[in-house]
Amino acid sequence: MIAKLNFVSVAGPKEDIDRMVSKYLSKYEIHLEYAPSELRSTNTLHPYTEVNPYKDVLGKAEELMSLCGDILEDKEPEEMEAFSEFINGIYDKYTQKNKLCEEYEKKKEELKELLGKIRSFINIEYSMDDILKFKYLKYRFGRIPKEHFKKFSEYVYDSEKTVFVKATEDEKYVWGVYFVPQIEKESVDAAYASLHFERTYMSKEFTGTPKEECDKLENEILKLDKEINEQKKKILLDIEEKKEDLQRALATARKYSFAHEIRKYAACTRESGISYYIICGWMDKKDSREFEALLNKNETDTICIVDEHHKNSDDGPPTKLKNPKLFKPFEMYIRMYGIPSYNEIDPTIFVALTYSFIFGAMFGDVGQGLILLIGGFALYKIKKMNLAAIISCAGFFSTIFGFMFGSIFGFEDIIEAVWLRPTTAMSTLPFIGKLNTVFVVAIAFGMVLILIAMIMNMINAIKAGEKGKLIFDTNGLAGFIFYGAAVACIVLYMSGHKLPAGIVLLVMFGIPLILIALKEPIINKLNRKKELIEGGKGMFLVQTFFELFELLLSYFSNTLSFVRVGAFAVSHAAMMEVVMMLAGAENGNTGNIAVIIIGNLFVCGLEGLIVGIQVLRLEYYEMFSRFYSGNGREFKAYGSEKN
Repeated sequence: MIAKLNFVSVAGPKEDIDRMVSKYLSKYEIHLEYAPSELRSTNTLHPYTEVNPYKDVLGKAEELMSLCGDILEDKEPEEMEAFSEFINGIYDKYTQKNKLCEEYEKKKEELKELLGKIRSFINIEYSMDDILKFKYLKYRFGRIPKEHFKKFSEYVYDSEKTVFVKATEDEKYVWGVYFVPQIEKESVDAAYASLHFERTYMSKEFTGTPKEECDKLENEILKLDKEINEQKKKILLDIEEKKEDLQRALATARKYSFAHEIRKYAACTRESGISYYIICGWMDKKDSREFEALLNKNETDTICIVDEHHKNSDDGPPTKLKNPKLFKPFEMYIRMYGIPSYNEIDPTIFVALTYSFIFGAMFGDVGQGLILLIGGFALYKIKKMNLAAIISCAGFFSTIFGFMFGSIFGFEDIIEAVWLRPTTAMSTLPFIGKLNTVFVVAIAFGMVLILIAMIMNMINAIKAGEKGKLIFDTNGLAGFIFYGAAVACIVLYMSGHKLPAGIVLLVMFGIPLILIALKEPIINKLNRKKELIEGGKGMFLVQTFFELFELLLSYFSNTLSFVRVGAFAVSHAAMMEVVMMLAGAENGNTGNIAVIIIGNLFVCGLEGLIVGIQVLRLEYYEMFSRFYSGNGREFKAYGSEKN
């Protein structure tokens, strides 16, 4: 159902806006509109431009509380001035300690970089200070790819005036240092370069052996880690000591920031030397009258006007869905397709009933239905997932149809079928012969749903004042008469009754099709347009012929689409028969319990998913497409995304 809304406008002294929002407006749900554009007929309005002074302190408070890692408790707001200073004081201390942590982290990263360089040479037992002081020998630290080092050792090393000291190696490289006389460095460097030697430049800070330097760096890094942890502990201790006050400060900052942010939607005007604010938006009919009475009773300087027939909004009123708690989870499917317009039927209850019923018919099993019912309900209670609630409702109907079909965890011989067995029940029809009963019932049920969808389309047309759509549309009165007559004739024929007389067929079939075919020129005539047929009569006749052909084909295909309801009911029973055969449980045998359990879980999960998707497809394509546009905009209570 869609809640009835009124357009509410509030005006008062400019400096009083925060108090009014905090004391009155924040207690109601209102979908705010941008006042300067919504009230554009008033020329003296201009946007309310003012920077939010509470945004910075709110951000600081939220950052501080996030360090605690606890779920924030609701606290009553206090006076803002004192708590603003309080938040800034704690934040300054936090910033100082945090800055020190950042300096330690930076130093730590530098030491890690040095450690990464020296660690690869840890097995070299020479003092780095001695190596760095060589005058007549040149040295190069670095690495050589393994495949090149092997060639170097076998074919080049003995012919060059160099000494290579191997340090470590990994899967790809050999790490080490080579020494070369001063006068031979150019030719030797060229030889190593040809072997893809990659040089590592060592810091002059290194004095001992690589192992000693590694130990030294690791100790320094550990000391820095300790210092960082100490500073973080001090930060948390400072916050924990004043956590209660900080929570109240945060609540206060949120309150004032929320009240100030409303200025984005407000407008300002000036009259008799006094500046006024104006806020406007949509509110539930009952709330709007209560809000108006409250303001008029307690506030002499604030004016509240409630308009039940506001027409200025370009998009019309927003849509506030208001359904019983049982059906509310199914609003998820409505939002997936599109929010209904304000004057459109809300199909939530229709979807909830038909989706659950069709799912149960396609997936009838007492045991598996109870699993879906209980599992979905438990998951909804724990996680508050709408999909889990939908699964639970579908499981309830699956359980009911399980009794109707006499099936429990795939066993067909434990309980008697209240109605029929999907795989064996057959019906004899004229002209067609024998056909599975569930197929016949599924098609008949589909016909009824299509007719209901047409009725809902006509109601929407009446609400929107679209007479042409009401009478001439394929899902309007003409389409309803044609399809309803076709359904009636099929039922009469299949039940053995004689078909109506030819004149009745002409009235019931011919006239509606003619009205649908001539929809465009008739509507143009009613609207007094000069050109009744666009594109010429010849093109109109050809186009009309193919449109009527497509219409008849769509009626036929849409009706047959409901065969899948019966097909899945049969396939579910057939799949469980296969599970029983694999478990050796046919013909009254006990069978393998493990196979039965695994088979039931597999069928419950896989077929449950497929059936859920197929039912949603029927809802969207066979029913929604006939009456539902979903072009509305959702009612969004101001501040709801923050609270």
